[in-house]
Amino acid sequence: MRVLVIEDDPDTANYLASGLKEVGHSVDCVSNGNDGLLRAGGTEYDVIVVDRMLPGVDGIRVVKTMRAAGIDTPVLFLTTLGGIDDRVAGLNAGGDDYLGKPFAFAELAARVAALGRRPRGGSDHGATTLRIGDLEMDLLARSVRRGGRGIELLPREFQILEYLIRNAGQVVTRTMLLEHVWDFHFDPQTTLVETHMSRLRAKVDKDFERPLIHTVRGAGYCVRAPD
Repeated sequence: MRVLVIEDDPDTANYLASGLKEVGHSVDCVSNGNDGLLRAGGTEYDVIVVDRMLPGVDGIRVVKTMRAAGIDTPVLFLTTLGGIDDRVAGLNAGGDDYLGKPFAFAELAARVAALGRRPRGGSDHGATTLRIGDLEMDLLARSVRRGGRGIELLPREFQILEYLIRNAGQVVTRTMLLEHVWDFHFDPQTTLVETHMSRLRAKVDKDFERPLIHTVRGAGYCVRAPD
């Protein structure tokens, strides 16, 4: 993917560029909002990472201007302003995701990958059936079948599985699940995610030789079809 990083701190910008290139992305970096707008308007990017606090035109204004100009490139805000009100302001401005500093690069890379897989136009709900390997989710009937056998999932388990499949092959972190499934923008310091994942895996992978749901140690979870 091609990624634009708008970040005024040179150390952070270099760290992001180096890391994203190592995982296979093409990266352009600019250090202020004005240059960011010029790049976003003149080049096709898959994802834009924007620092909230920038000299001149700040990150919020950059994204609002982009959206007003019809630029629908997915945006990840990266900032030290991590309060709930700050997150809401960023999302209301047109941002698609929000990650506070300091951050783990593995999580940032996972979020960038997830945004890059999202269809343009603001919605990925066009498909009514999702498939991975021999598992099929009917989003209208709210049913799941694997190998032709029905699997009974609770509503929250269904949400988790849907989110994992929409990001198949990518690492989904605990924080991403808390935000996208529970709408928590803080860590409740419980085993909430781990408990639900354990139950989901018992239902989805039970009695099957090859699992679909995998734990990525130190990073999160990943759904991928057996080889």
